[in-house]
Amino acid sequence: MSNKIVLIDRQYGSGGREVGKIIADKKNIPFYDGEMLFIAAEKYGFNPGVMQEYDEKNVKSMIYMIAMTAEYNGITRGASTLPQNMYNAMSDTIMKLAKEGPCVIMGRCADYILKGYADYVSAFIYASDMEERVKRAIEVDNVSPKDTESYIKKKDKQRRDYYNFYTDGKWGETVNYDICLNTSAIGYAKCADIIMELM
Repeated sequence: MSNKIVLIDRQYGSGGREVGKIIADKKNIPFYDGEMLFIAAEKYGFNPGVMQEYDEKNVKSMIYMIAMTAEYNGITRGASTLPQNMYNAMSDTIMKLAKEGPCVIMGRCADYILKGYADYVSAFIYASDMEERVKRAIEVDNVSPKDTESYIKKKDKQRRDYYNFYTDGKWGETVNYDICLNTSAIGYAKCADIIMELM
C-alpha cells in the first residue's frame, strides 16, 4: 500500500467528498472532513459548535466581527483572534493526523500545512455542470431549491477566501495541485481511480 496521504480541495457540490470516501474505502485508510473539527475542538478546548460555525469561512469578515482580546503581563501585550486560534488548532490537528499514517483529508489548507512535512497527492475536484451541483446540494445537504445556486457560489467564495487568506496560493488554481479533475466529465469513481494511480 502507498504511504501517501491524499488531500482534496473541492468546489461545493462537486462530489469531492464522495471521491475522497471512495479512495478511503478502497485503500482502507481514515477519511477526515468534518471529523477534524471535533478532534481539534476536544484537544484545544473549543466549543465544537463554534468550530463548525467558522469552518472554512470568510476570515476577513470574522476578524472584523470578533473583538480583539488582549492580556497584559506587565511587559508585553498580546492579542489574538478566535479564527486564528481555531486555524492553529486545525493546523496542529492536520499535522498530527498526517503523522499517524496514510489518510484522506478534505480541504482546510492541508496542502499548505503539510508542505515539506508529508508525502501527499493533492487534488482539486470541480464540476462543470451547475445542474449537477445544484442537485447534489439539494439531495445531500437539503439546501432550498430556490436558493441553491447562490448558496453554492457563497460556499465556494468562503472556501476561496479561507484558503487565500491563510496560504500563499490561490484556491482552485491549477499550479497549487498535483491534479485537477472534473466530476461532471469523468464521474466520482474514475476521479478516485486516477488519484489512486498517482498514489
